[in-house]
Amino acid sequence: METDILAKNDHLAHANRALFRRKGVFALNLVSSPGSGKTTILERTLGELAATINCGVIEGDQQTDNDAVRIAATGVPAVQVNTGAGCHLDAHMVRHAAENFDLDHLELLFIENVGNLVCPAAFDLGEHHKVVVLSVTEGEDKPLKYPQMFRAAGLLLINKTDLLPHLDFDLEKCREMARRVNPHITILEVSARTGDGMNAWHSWLAAGIAAARAAE
Repeated sequence: METDILAKNDHLAHANRALFRRKGVFALNLVSSPGSGKTTILERTLGELAATINCGVIEGDQQTDNDAVRIAATGVPAVQVNTGAGCHLDAHMVRHAAENFDLDHLELLFIENVGNLVCPAAFDLGEHHKVVVLSVTEGEDKPLKYPQMFRAAGLLLINKTDLLPHLDFDLEKCREMARRVNPHITILEVSARTGDGMNAWHSWLAAGIAAARAAE
């Protein structure tokens, strides 16, 4: 049963990926445990980039539209997807949500997944990369506890670095553990609250957008 579900999802994800490639849209699947700061990172990112980059956001949550309301307040189009008892978004949900955007003019699509470091790792949505967000309040051993997620991710954002002086979080050990699981993962350190490190994140996004356009 699980094999059949994943096979069907992978087929739909392949179609999503082809659509995003055809339209030149750089699509990212943001994943994390609850409370890591994904939405706050998005708010700051959109506030700083949306004037020059056409962005859209798909918000995944089990219930409520709280995050979509926060994103919409930035002026960027946001589509809420509630999964009910489901612990992740799937490719079918993303395809239907994407129909709400003008993909011919969209450059960057953020898909904020349900807060969960387990189930979303197994479900390809057709994104270019999974971006896993880990806050320094969670502990540096998360990559070893949830290796499938960190193995699947192209980028690790270590968030809330402004809190490091008040915590025992070992930044170097976290980097080492992440690279032990995934030697090719890119690691950036940011604070969505203070803005530290956000320029490096913006540069990473700009490179991805340019590559997506070139492959169009």
